[in-house]
Formats: sequence, structure tokens, C-alpha cells
Amino acid sequence: MAGVINAYESVLVISTKLGDEGIEAVTEKFKALIEKHATLESVDVWGKRRLAYPIEKETEGHYVLYTFTADPEFPAELDRIYKITDGVLRSLIIKKEA
Repeated sequence: MAGVINAYESVLVISTKLGDEGIEAVTEKFKALIEKHATLESVDVWGKRRLAYPIEKETEGHYVLYTFTADPEFPAELDRIYKITDGVLRSLIIKKEA
């Protein structure tokens, strides 16, 4: 299915234990990754928010929303990299309806 481009949103919850520089590094890492493989439309930093429930004994996380368009294969690869990246507490990738 070459040529199919879909719109996606991805929310990333980054551990506050990384500190400001670590959070910035993770945010930039995924910004660069998305720019390399997709068309990044926006990066919306929501900042530190209280988690609904503790994750890995943490009660706060740093939220970042990425909006991008990509071919259908890229989100699976992005999700795989989210899962193996230290400091990523939770991630969610959703396909936006056209």
C-alpha cells in the first residue's frame, strides 16, 4: 500500500526522574525520529502533570503530544522504540480519522 499517508497523534509520558535535561533529550529524540520518518506537524509540550495512578512508583509525568502524518508502517516502529526507551512511562499512538 505505497502512497497511503495517515494522520496520527502520539502522547508520551516521560519520567520526571530524568530531570529537565533528560526530559528535553527524550522529547528531542522522538521529534527527530518522527521528522526523519514522517511529516511532523506539531509538538505540544503539556509539561508536568499528576498521573491518574502511580506508574513505576511515580505520581507525576511530563506529557508531550506529537501530531504527524506518516505511512501506516511507521507507528508500529515508533511504538517499539517508545517501549525500549528509558524514561518513557507510557505512550499512546492514535490514528486520527480523516
